[in-house]
Parts: sequence; C-alpha cells; structure tokens
Amino acid sequence: MNKFKLLSILVLIALMSGACGGGTATPAKDATPEDAATEASAAVAAYTVAAGDTLPDLADKNFGNKDYSWAIYGLTNLKHNSDPSFTQITNADVIEPGSKIYIPTQDEVDAFMADFDVTNPDFAKLRPVPDSGQLLVGNFWTSGGEYAGISGVYDLYRTQYPGVDLVHAGTAGGAGVNFNALALTKLQGGDPFDVMQMHVAKEVLLFDPETYLTPLEDLVEETQGAFLPETLKSALTVNGHTYVVPLNIHRGNVLWVNKKILADNGLTTPTTFEEFFAVADVLQAKGIVPLATGGANGFETRVIFETVLIGTLGPDGYNDLWTGKLSFNDPKVVEALETLKKMLTYTNTDRDALSWDQAVALVIEDKAAFSIMGDWADGEFKKAGKTEADYEGVPAPGNQGTFDMVSDGFAVPLDAPNKENALNFIRLIATKEAQEVFNINKGSICARTDCDYSKFDAYLQSSAADFKTDTVVLSSWASEAVHPSWAAAMGDSIIKFAADGDVASAVQNLVQAAEDAGFPQ
Repeated sequence: MNKFKLLSILVLIALMSGACGGGTATPAKDATPEDAATEASAAVAAYTVAAGDTLPDLADKNFGNKDYSWAIYGLTNLKHNSDPSFTQITNADVIEPGSKIYIPTQDEVDAFMADFDVTNPDFAKLRPVPDSGQLLVGNFWTSGGEYAGISGVYDLYRTQYPGVDLVHAGTAGGAGVNFNALALTKLQGGDPFDVMQMHVAKEVLLFDPETYLTPLEDLVEETQGAFLPETLKSALTVNGHTYVVPLNIHRGNVLWVNKKILADNGLTTPTTFEEFFAVADVLQAKGIVPLATGGANGFETRVIFETVLIGTLGPDGYNDLWTGKLSFNDPKVVEALETLKKMLTYTNTDRDALSWDQAVALVIEDKAAFSIMGDWADGEFKKAGKTEADYEGVPAPGNQGTFDMVSDGFAVPLDAPNKENALNFIRLIATKEAQEVFNINKGSICARTDCDYSKFDAYLQSSAADFKTDTVVLSSWASEAVHPSWAAAMGDSIIKFAADGDVASAVQNLVQAAEDAGFPQ
C-alpha cells in the first residue's frame, strides 16, 4: 500500500472514529416510534434507533451479516440528502437513540456491497454528496475546547448554506503534528481538503503555496483588512501573497495556575524563574506535581523552551535569533537551556505519554499546580466548568510585557473540489460574528480589532489588553518566525535535550539548525 493511500485511509478512520468530539449521529427532530414500522412495499424502511442498537447488530438482525452495516450507513445518508428527517450518520460506532435510519432492501444491500471493500471503506459511498456539494474542513482541532470553538462556526455555516454537507475532518495531534503531513500528502496526490487549517506566516512554505494554494489577499482585504492588527497583517504576507485567512490570535507564553493548590499551601503565583523554582520546591516536597506537561505530540516541550528563551533573552534578543544577529552559541542561550533542564525536573513522570490537553487536565483536576502552554488551554478549563475562581492564566515567568503570538487560520487549495463552498467558509471566518463565536469557546482572541470583549472571560479580556500594549513576537515552534524546516530541526534538538539533558550537545544541534537555515553562527 502506498503512503498516500494509507494516509487517506487514516483520515477516513479519523472522520468515522468520533475523535473530533462531534462525530455522533444527530437524532432527527421529527423521529417518532411510528417511524420504526416497515412499509409494506419494502421500498422505504424507516427505523427509529432504540437504546443499545448498533449498526452491526441491526445488519446482522436484518441481513445475517454484520458487514452490511456499511450499507445501512451509506444508504441512510443518501436518504438524508433528499429527506432530512433521516439522520446523517457521521460515526458508525455511535448511533443515538431516537435517530431515524434507513433499513434497505436486500437488493439495495447487494448492490451497495457489490463494489464496497470493508477493509478499505469508500468514504464517498458512506457520505454521498448532496446537490449543493460538500465542504471538507481539514484541521487539527479535536480536543474538547477546540471542537467547542470550531463547531460554533460550523453551526453558522450550516445556517447560511443549509444544502452543503460540511464534514469536520479532524486529525488528532496538537499543533498539527499529524495533520500537516496528511494535508501535504493530499495536496500532492490531487485529493486536497476544501479548506485546510494552518498557522499564519512561514508555516505556509511547507505546502509549496505557489503550486498548491489560492492567493487570498483580495478576499482578506475585502472582509477584514480594515480590522486586522498590523502585527498580524504583516505576518500574513509570504512571497508577496496572503494564503491564510486568520481566525484567531493565541498567546503561546502562558503559565496556567491552579489557585486552590497555591492557596492551600500558602503560595503565590511566581513571576520569575527564581520564584518558580522556590514554589516548585515547596510543592514537590509535599508530593504535588509542580509543572504538568506533555510530550506525546513533540511540541509541548518546545513551547516551554520558547517561553524560557523569551524570559531569558527578552523580546529583542529572541527576535535576533531568527535574523542571525544573535548566535545560539550565546551564553544566554546556554542559560536558557540550563533553566529548561531544571524546570523539567519538576514535571510529571509520565510526561512523554501525555498530550498537551491531558497535561492541562492535571491542573484542572487539582493534580498539578502549573502548566506552561498556549492559551488554547483556556478552552479546556471552560469545557471542564472551571471559572476564574479556580484558575488563572498569566505570562510565564520572565515573560511579562511580551506577547508570543500564535495565530490559526485556513487556506484554500487551488484545486479544492468544492471551491465556492470553501471560499464561502473563508468569508465566514473573517466576520466578527464567527470570530466571537469561535474564540470565546476556543480560548483565544479575535484576529479582528472590533470584537466585543465584554462577552469573553477574564483571561481573554486580559489577553486582548496585553496584545495592544505588549511587544508582539512570532512563535518559532509554530513556524511563524522561521521556515518549517528550521522549526523542525530545532524541535528535534529540544526533544532530544528533554531526554538526555546534554546542554553542550543541544547548543551544537541548535547552532547546526541555524546554519542549515542560512544563518552562520
């Protein structure tokens, strides 16, 4: 099996797995027990799902073969396109009681299964496209807070374009560590998403934009050009064009604090590295995890290192690293690595097994005092029902006055299968309404300057205020400040360093990465 085909299958599995948080069958509003009756003609067999029903069990009961569940899946969705009272199935494993599904005839099942490979399911047959087309939204927003944000945008889109089959193609893996490879493979294979999520600025270079992506500068100017902050607007232009339309602005350098743990132990939130280590010593002595972090997706430790670089070098020194004005041989970089090494001694022992949101959950669940992560973590606290009485997000130690910007948006492939649907989605995410709906839930601020922050929580209000006054820098790990290949090389260096703690080797690797990127050290 070639790589492209394998990855195509993986995204199909992801779409059907429900990992995105929204992949359940939606019960039809008018489904009633009477719908369960089989019509005498057998031309239409509507069935109302009962508690405990599964598609394989229904297939076995009606046709003596559990594999025929695929036919029920696909033919129910075909019925949905012409009769919305039938449920649209998006997750074969979870069919809600009360959903109205279609039990086909034996002839229909035989015809469907004649060319259907159960080992390599054909998504086109399982989700037949309605007359108004489809919108396949490729993204890496699969955690609770992330999906809560994007699903609000989906609701707006479905209201405005009710005939379009919008599919949340969520690929798990923080910061796009899995999604980017999949999106690139689909682009190169001629089977792209209709819209694809990416960070603004230099990350677009990963996708050979002149070959594969649609220039969107005119659309950006038309929809939100007058409302884009200048720092973000200038970052959008890559090789003379804008390929990504921003939906949000995240702050990457945030210390998340469990207020209860600190209060119970008579401690206050640290603002410097020295204060952090003093507080961490007290907590660790009492058996409390001071700093919760993950490592499963490879970017979590890079986030911490970036905040340590900013806290050690200041914004100007940090920016100088990406222009060659400051060498990675500089004693301050060595100091930052020593600080990172010490910080990692205060982390949870299972950090390499946890994703970023699982690490943040340790803070939410009163199992750890702090986590250093971007403010996408805010959505996880809100999803868990926490309030400002329970937690706070403040600049990481030494990061006061610097806003580490990480902005997400969407690009449109040149050969998007449903180009007009894709452009309508882009126009929507540029609006004030969509950005408020998204960012309130996601844990970020708007990419527009005219949002009403009275609707946002206390943390996001403080973030919006800081963005206006702080020195804004671009993230390196998110390939905003640097080319993706340089970001990847630095990431490999830091992941290795987190495992072996060899400062000299890490400096050598970081120097080599900079030189390979064209910045002699």
